[in-house]
Amino acid sequence: MRVLVAGATGAMGKELVPRLVDAGHQVFAMIRSESNKARASQLGAVPVIADALDRAQVEAAVRQATPEVIVNQLTAIGHVDTRHFERSFAATDRLRIEGTDNLLAAARATGVRRFVAQSNGAFTYTRTGGPVKNEQDPLDRSPVGQMAPMIAAIEHLEKAVLGAAWTEGIVLRYGAFYGPGTSMAPGSEQLEMIRKRKFPVVGDGGGVWSFVHIADAAEATVAAVENGGRGVYNIVDDDPSPVAEWLPELAAMLGAKKPMRVPRFIGRLAAGQAGVVLMTELRGASNAKAKRELGWHPTHPTWRQGLQIMA
Repeated sequence: MRVLVAGATGAMGKELVPRLVDAGHQVFAMIRSESNKARASQLGAVPVIADALDRAQVEAAVRQATPEVIVNQLTAIGHVDTRHFERSFAATDRLRIEGTDNLLAAARATGVRRFVAQSNGAFTYTRTGGPVKNEQDPLDRSPVGQMAPMIAAIEHLEKAVLGAAWTEGIVLRYGAFYGPGTSMAPGSEQLEMIRKRKFPVVGDGGGVWSFVHIADAAEATVAAVENGGRGVYNIVDDDPSPVAEWLPELAAMLGAKKPMRVPRFIGRLAAGQAGVVLMTELRGASNAKAKRELGWHPTHPTWRQGLQIMA
């Protein structure tokens, strides 16, 4: 198939594009500037240039590629400062709203039959009820202020993609990425903070995280491109775990001392209300639907195995 990947040179794109090429697809990489042409070509894709926030440019790029499938991996997430969570996600929020709308408009104009979009299943589910959520559970309806714009952008993206009756809209709610190019890669700032004992457990550490290795997420995306049906899929590993469990284990893997524990009010001062939510109230996600309907099974079924290899 002819597949256009928006966000093809990011952490996910670098894993996804070669896999699509190896699977026999003709891949087009939508890139923002001429400077990324060589990088896209090295991944095996044909570069097409467009600013995702410019609708005319996006439509021209899509018409040039004439894809059967579009994969939207547009993000602009750098270091996440939980004290200013909304600032850290502002550029990505705009891409998830305006960029998605532009891609969908171009897809409709050119008759794209399947549209796959990156969403977030790591930080977005309702913080009530059981510790692990499936695709039927709602997103957070009363997020703390710092996280509200990010969740609103996710809701916009998902509604737009799933509501596009003229194409097969697929939403992939990825867990927290780790692996090459992510915020949890060897030598990354986050792992170094854990190693230096600057990443404490806040409160009871009861927030449940669902991780996924970036390579496993890419494999799931290939499966969605080839076999997915309209709907939402959690792309996470088999082992949702509370912070009080995974953070000390990861510290031990890194040869670091056990993380300090601080009360919620200290955590709020240091990491903001969003940081406290991530540490104490987050809910994990189930991957049963993705396994059942996409035929996908993570190579790294637990973060323990994947992070141990990295450490």
